[in-house]
Amino acid sequence: MKSLSLKLQDGIFSETEALLAQLKQNRNNYINEAVSYYNRVQNRLLLARKLQEESRLVAQSSMEMLSEMEQIEDANLLPE
Repeated sequence: MKSLSLKLQDGIFSETEALLAQLKQNRNNYINEAVSYYNRVQNRLLLARKLQEESRLVAQSSMEMLSEMEQIEDANLLPE
């Protein structure tokens, strides 16, 4: 386990201490759970951004492919 020096804003510290007293929970465990939760949230946000970017990148290619397929289909439907 790694040691960490942490500076919290006074209001955040006071709120955390009040919650810890009510929850009867260890400060270290509480902060570990909070950071773990925040990491999961951030990982999901990063994944969502990555999916949006990849979708944007393939959108143009997909539209071009759709257009080509429609042209082929239209050509096959024309009477000779």
